[in-house]
Amino acid sequence: MNDFEVYETPGRAGREVDVVVVGAGQAGLSAGYHLRTGFEPDRDFVVLDHSPRPGGAWQFRWPSLTYGKVHGMHALPGMELTGADPARPSSEVIGEYFSSYEEAFGLRVHRPVDVSAVREGEGGRLLVETSEGTYATRALINATGTWDRPFWPRYPGQETFRGRQLHTARYPGPEAFAGQRVIVVGGGASGTQHLMEIADVAAATTWVTRREPVFREGPFGEVEGRAAVALVEERVRQGLPPRSVVSVTGLPLNDAIRAARARGILDQQPMFDRITPTGVAWDDGRTVDADVILWATGFRAVIDHLAPLRLREPGGGIRVERTRAVRDPRIHLVGYGPSASTVGANRAGRAAVAEIRRLLRNAPQPVAAR
Repeated sequence: MNDFEVYETPGRAGREVDVVVVGAGQAGLSAGYHLRTGFEPDRDFVVLDHSPRPGGAWQFRWPSLTYGKVHGMHALPGMELTGADPARPSSEVIGEYFSSYEEAFGLRVHRPVDVSAVREGEGGRLLVETSEGTYATRALINATGTWDRPFWPRYPGQETFRGRQLHTARYPGPEAFAGQRVIVVGGGASGTQHLMEIADVAAATTWVTRREPVFREGPFGEVEGRAAVALVEERVRQGLPPRSVVSVTGLPLNDAIRAARARGILDQQPMFDRITPTGVAWDDGRTVDADVILWATGFRAVIDHLAPLRLREPGGGIRVERTRAVRDPRIHLVGYGPSASTVGANRAGRAAVAEIRRLLRNAPQPVAAR
């Protein structure tokens, strides 16, 4: 598998395969594993990834996010992550784990490969246009995640700010903010983590959120987890843009959070109304001067390459049942909405492959064996 060149010849729109997996993060590798171990041996598939090396979005995480600070990293199917040093950066630990995983199961991910568009082809196939040529496939598993689409809110005066603005996607670690006045925007896990780190070195910090943050006390078990996932899943069923699971569970009230609240670091302020050249301002007359605005405002699903298939609903999202796009059963989205967690991505990869097997069972003869 994957030992081929993509080509274009008259009458054929590129290399024909049965399944293309786009993305090699947690969800994509899970799908690759189930294709490798549970797919018919005469079926062909390929995994494409635009990142320069194994590790998915983890390879881009800031150095201060050590493995010991990672919440709920679930092992990929078939191979545990054991013996990791909690003091090492998570980007290194998980990058090495993903690399070993790809090698152990012979996934031979094609990288770096950019997917520009997925279109309707001939004979019921989809055409996947990439930087290494075109694939003609019977089914596509989209595992592109969200990291490449950071969400930047827009506020009046934003272009006038004379300081620095950056997003979580380019967060360099707390040392870059030493001695500066920093406004952190966002009430999720990243926003609170950034704020607690930066507060130790910054001249001053201000925390603003659009909604009042919710801190969750007590255990969070399987029942609570399923209830939270169900809320996200309902949005996806309705064709609305997915929200993160954390957005409906709240933030865990752990020892670090309690200590930060006691020190006054997590003193949440309502969202400002405008940005000024020297900071931010509220309509009631309050102002805060700042050198940096850090937008910890989350990410959106990377699905623009699917636009030619017209899968979006009026609500702005893709309506999904389990992992299948309702408008096109050949398309499966994993790591999307309710499966956008490490354990959810694992399950979604398995579910997508199971549904694709059923889809192809009565299809014409498969392409030649690899």
